[in-house]
Amino acid sequence: MKVELLYFDGCPTYSQALDNLLQALALEREAADVEMIRVRDADDADVKRFIGSPTIRLDGVDIEGSAADLQRHFYGCRMYVEGQRNVGWPSVDRIRQAIQRQRAAG
Repeated sequence: MKVELLYFDGCPTYSQALDNLLQALALEREAADVEMIRVRDADDADVKRFIGSPTIRLDGVDIEGSAADLQRHFYGCRMYVEGQRNVGWPSVDRIRQAIQRQRAAG
């Protein structure tokens, strides 16, 4: 499985997203290297189809599914809805569910 984490320098939340991603991969027993992709600016965000930092893709698919591709590209922080609150990174469970969906689709 190809795993990418897109971020921008100075993003205060991508390290937590990386920690959660590595934990989810371990729990799912998915051996994969995480490619860290730095997004430099708004133009680079368009080129990389970046919808905010952090963005995690599995085999090119955003962890929130293909519907995420409909969001506009932007250079800024991304929020994830977790229960009743917004947070700056996806939970381990959300990432695990995405891994399971991608595995089933692949």
